[in-house]
Amino acid sequence: MVISLIALLIGFVIDIIIGDPKKIPHPVRFIGILISLFEKFLRTIFPKNKKGEIFAGVFLFFIVVSLSTVLPFFVLLYIGKINIYLRIGIESFMCWQILAIKSLQEESVKVYNELTNNNIENARFNVSMIVGRDTDNLNEIGITKACIETVAENTSDGIVAPMIFCAAGGASFGFLYKAVNTLDSMVGYKNEKYLYLGRFSAYIDDLLNYIPARISALLMMLSSWILRLDFKNAFKIWKRDRRNHASPNSAQTEAVCAGALNIQLAGNAYYNGILYEKPFIGDKFREIEYEDIKKTNKLSFTTAILCLFFILLIKGAIILCF
Repeated sequence: MVISLIALLIGFVIDIIIGDPKKIPHPVRFIGILISLFEKFLRTIFPKNKKGEIFAGVFLFFIVVSLSTVLPFFVLLYIGKINIYLRIGIESFMCWQILAIKSLQEESVKVYNELTNNNIENARFNVSMIVGRDTDNLNEIGITKACIETVAENTSDGIVAPMIFCAAGGASFGFLYKAVNTLDSMVGYKNEKYLYLGRFSAYIDDLLNYIPARISALLMMLSSWILRLDFKNAFKIWKRDRRNHASPNSAQTEAVCAGALNIQLAGNAYYNGILYEKPFIGDKFREIEYEDIKKTNKLSFTTAILCLFFILLIKGAIILCF
């Protein structure tokens, strides 16, 4: 327990300083390769009908999640028997790779920089790297809104939730979460190809994120107070609009962000050329500005710091008591 807590702290600090260097192969890429390989294999052995695809999706889930969890668990167990400090070093590296604090900031700042330099095409391209919607026809406001939404949502998915899982069971639990999250991002679509095969993965992803998303929203509210944003409106919009999304979790942090910045997020969007009608989140007190991207980054970063603080406080108390 203490080792994993130390590793999380070290990994957190490294991620803030270094982020995700492009030259180091990211574990999520290997998880993605696993998903692609087993998806192709399972599609060949299960019937190409609703029942067959559902079963294939369940098998895909358990194979990928099991391998992603068990392998790091036994690696850390074996290394721990050799040298405890080496175990801390390896687990710290794993925790660093699991978190996405600096990379989320960096990718959003790329969009911000292109917008401020009036390079709309480049801004569209950069935002397309971090969102799932169609970006070809987005104007400046649409690009900015999409960027803000993904930072707000990924504060939970890419930062708070992985930290909670790492704190609960070490880096192997962190990889369990990343495997489920990656499965959802790759096969959890409600289209013809993945409607049945990705159903189980999407359901478990919603389940795993249910509590972390709400913790993220509460921490982001506290962050809005610390940053002297509109804390009262953040609470008001969260209470009113936290369910204004097809996902039971995504609107939690988006609602807080919209309220804290006094802006309106969400609304209709195109995905693969199809218009999806979605409710708005927040009230349009003012037009969205490029600077709101930086404000959202500050909210996200402060939320990450608060999450680490409470994890250390709670886990430290548990260790001292037991």
